[in-house]
Amino acid sequence: MHLPRALAAFNRKVTNPIQRRWAGRIPGHAIIVHVGRRSGRRYRTPVLCVRRPGGFAFLVGYGLESDWVRNLLAADGGVVAHRGRRYRVRDVRLVPAPAGRELLPQPLRLVVKLVHEGNVLTVTIDE
Repeated sequence: MHLPRALAAFNRKVTNPIQRRWAGRIPGHAIIVHVGRRSGRRYRTPVLCVRRPGGFAFLVGYGLESDWVRNLLAADGGVVAHRGRRYRVRDVRLVPAPAGRELLPQPLRLVVKLVHEGNVLTVTIDE
């Protein structure tokens, strides 16, 4: 089970504009810069993330219908702002639950298991 789409819509309009002010600079958060599949418009979406060797793992809390997930997969890349740095990302891969949860640190695995299904999107970065 993932978080409700109504919550995703609320976050898009209300909390995301606030989170974009700090999400690219603090641990555990990032901003994904992605291009719309149909519109070609550039979007900046705050997300929860885990830094991994050679890349990142992002929690997919609102399901696979999330635009940022679909856009990154379609483009096989984008840009991630994390802790004040920008990274070009590629090799976008969806790791479904329960295997996706295994990519997360142990304390986060338990929280994710309670909150949503545990799908994770992984990317490789160009350093």
